[in-house]
Amino acid sequence: MRRPKLRVGRPTPKDAVAGFVTGLFSIPEGMAYASIGGFNPVLGLYSGMVPTTVGSLFSRTVLMTTTLTSAIALTSQSVLSSAGLDPDDLDNVATLTVLVGAIMVVFGLLRLGSVMSFVSNAVMTGFTSGIALQIVAGVLGDATGYETDAHNTIAKVVDSFAHVADWEVTTLLVALGTVAVWVAVRLVPRLEPFAILAALVVVTVVVVVFSIDVRDVGDIGQVPSGLPHPILPDPGVMPDLLAGAVAVALVALAQAAGIGAAVPNPDGSRTNLSGDFTAQGLANLAGGFFRALPTGGSLSRTGVATSAGARTRWAGIFAGVFLALVVLVAGGVAELIPMPVIGGLVIVIGAELVVGRLPDIRLVLHTGLLPAAAMLATFLATTELPLQQAILLGAGLSLLLFCVSAERSGRLRALVREDGRWRATAVPAELPSDAVTVLHHEGAGLFAEVTRLEEVWPRSADARNAVVILHARAVPDIPSSTVLKSLRRRARQLDDHGCRLMVVGIDPEQAELLSRTGLADDLGTDNIVQQAPVFFEALDAAYDDATRWVEDRRGEGPS
Repeated sequence: MRRPKLRVGRPTPKDAVAGFVTGLFSIPEGMAYASIGGFNPVLGLYSGMVPTTVGSLFSRTVLMTTTLTSAIALTSQSVLSSAGLDPDDLDNVATLTVLVGAIMVVFGLLRLGSVMSFVSNAVMTGFTSGIALQIVAGVLGDATGYETDAHNTIAKVVDSFAHVADWEVTTLLVALGTVAVWVAVRLVPRLEPFAILAALVVVTVVVVVFSIDVRDVGDIGQVPSGLPHPILPDPGVMPDLLAGAVAVALVALAQAAGIGAAVPNPDGSRTNLSGDFTAQGLANLAGGFFRALPTGGSLSRTGVATSAGARTRWAGIFAGVFLALVVLVAGGVAELIPMPVIGGLVIVIGAELVVGRLPDIRLVLHTGLLPAAAMLATFLATTELPLQQAILLGAGLSLLLFCVSAERSGRLRALVREDGRWRATAVPAELPSDAVTVLHHEGAGLFAEVTRLEEVWPRSADARNAVVILHARAVPDIPSSTVLKSLRRRARQLDDHGCRLMVVGIDPEQAELLSRTGLADDLGTDNIVQQAPVFFEALDAAYDDATRWVEDRRGEGPS
């Protein structure tokens, strides 16, 4: 299959404006997200330069913005810490970013985009809700001035609010002022996309002008007025980070998976999830050499770009370039940004994530007990365990939900032909003698279905001269010795009573499987009927053959 060619297109004035807005937006949000993960906020700026430009150049979802997100930052910090590596060591960061990029490229080249569809909404809802709480817990110290000694997320929140008396009033007022400005700007519809940027600028100016004594970015690290210098990854720590890099890649790709559906390509071209995997991988491979943290498709940053009028991939390219120019010209100004401002903005971002997931939370709770339990388990794992373990647990729960759903979907229904049409009815408890019984299988053909299907299979101990036609277009789509063993047992039981089992509707590959495993010999080649181009055509032919067989043998005993 030929891959579609990348169409870069021509930039439009709206793309330039959208790129400038997105680049400016990346200053507070990028620094805030890096701060959430316990990294130098400067790395958040660098993560919006090279990765954003490269990702936008190659992405199949043309408006997707590849940059740092809160979940990626938190997972990256967790991976480095779990490996016993210093998150402040730029060599370690570069190594992790490059590894994440390589894994994403491999996933893309193997066309594993469809795998993301197996991560259920219940699990993703629990994961993102847990991330939202982690976001808030991670900046409570910046917003209140009280630093907790607790380690897990829920304990941090509880401990912080248990020590309200220890909060610093000045720090808290600056954080609350930031939130107030953000709310005020959002009340003006045309200014809503600029709310975070406006809050950052306005409150920072007030703090600087009135010399309000609070902690600022400069207290954490110097922001150079220049572009990031190249850096090389450390091959020696790659084995320690490989498993964690897979987890970071999964978090990033899971977050980006829905962007294509949410933001269709304006030119009408198709998005491609596997192609997006490759684009994000290339963005990380390039960004890792220029001090960027691991990155992925950001729905919030993509939303900023589209709200500002983005029309082509050039909006993302401009965003990375403009951010680099702003840092190059006025990088030192970023050191004046107060940490309570970042704390206030991050709490706003966390609250928005929670509010945005409320419809999904309600939907999952009303869907059923099992999805609700999966959501809660993923939420608790995200707040209590390292994130790389939580995402792997979530993936396992998604697989479990899929298997349970597939198992429950498997069922048998009896079909009766009336006036040339097939009508569904209940499966008889006893198999009638001197008659043709058609059983239609519905399901995925998984081995887990067998037990439930055998419970409703008609009892055949007293049947004579009967034919069972199993219309089984889905069995065994997924090769399973359990399914084949069950069919062999049924065929032999019916044969012992002078009856016949026919398997109808399978494709050539399934027919070859029956032959390879010897089941075709047990059934008999006349009892295997492959599917026809016209639906039910094969069933009609098999039914006519079975009816003649019954009529020819009527009254005879078992052979």
